Amino acid sequence: MQTRKLLAFIVIVIAVIALTAVIVYVFRENHIIKLNIATAIYAALTVIGGFVITNIIARTLKSREVVNAIGPTAAEGLAIAIQIIGYSITAIAVLSLIKVGVTSIIFGGTVTGLVLGYAAQNTLSNIFGGLVVLISRPFSIGDRITITTWQYGLIAPTYPPKYFSTDFLIPGFTGVVTDISLMYTTIVTDDNVPLKIPNSIIVQAAVFLHNEEYRKVRTRYEIPKSIEPDMFINEAKRRIQELKIAVKEPEIRIIETTLTTYVIVVDGLFYGQYEEPIRDKILRTLIDLQNKITQTQQQKS
Repeated sequence: MQTRKLLAFIVIVIAVIALTAVIVYVFRENHIIKLNIATAIYAALTVIGGFVITNIIARTLKSREVVNAIGPTAAEGLAIAIQIIGYSITAIAVLSLIKVGVTSIIFGGTVTGLVLGYAAQNTLSNIFGGLVVLISRPFSIGDRITITTWQYGLIAPTYPPKYFSTDFLIPGFTGVVTDISLMYTTIVTDDNVPLKIPNSIIVQAAVFLHNEEYRKVRTRYEIPKSIEPDMFINEAKRRIQELKIAVKEPEIRIIETTLTTYVIVVDGLFYGQYEEPIRDKILRTLIDLQNKITQTQQQKS
């Protein structure tokens, strides 16, 4: 991991030097500035120094001590603010060093500005998207969310029993927010896979928050017709209430029938953010109830 970070830093430094050289060349060719090699080197060192110092301060603000003191979302906000201020000061320092005036930039760098602006439009949209996310706070670090947007579509599975569930198939990604940076928002999906989404996508997306203490869960179960429905439903309600997972008494009703069975659904509000553990408990309860009723019927016969 440390080697990877070192390589990334070296690549960034080389990229900064190359970008500075290109900008200096373009400015000189357009007679916007008169620049010698020494000044160009100082400008490149200023850019690198500003970048390094800004990121060191930003990383310090993201340290565990600071996060524990002011909270993860506030720490991320301060880190991004420091990055914006640091990069702005670095840019002003470089412009001052190479003696570029505002008038020269406005009237002499129109073409350069258009080219650079077009090349950096995705980067700028991500930066402004990060600012919008931090200011509006549609979610915070630690929240479990679902991100859905047309940029990242998923194909819904054709699994018939799924359509008896209230957790309709959302074409998106669900996970816990772990980081909100200047460029990306990072979530760890329910499959424990880190996912980085550009902030320009986040501000366009629909965000589902899963932070409530309870959620609606629908469970489908098939029962043989030899078991009387009213008796089974009343006993099932009593047993589910004894699990202490329901906010209030769930609703159980018959939704379809076959030649030998009928299908019920258990509908209600249950404590928890995840559907599977709740449905597991309900299904186990219904299976146990059916087995006991079947055993009783066999003993009587």
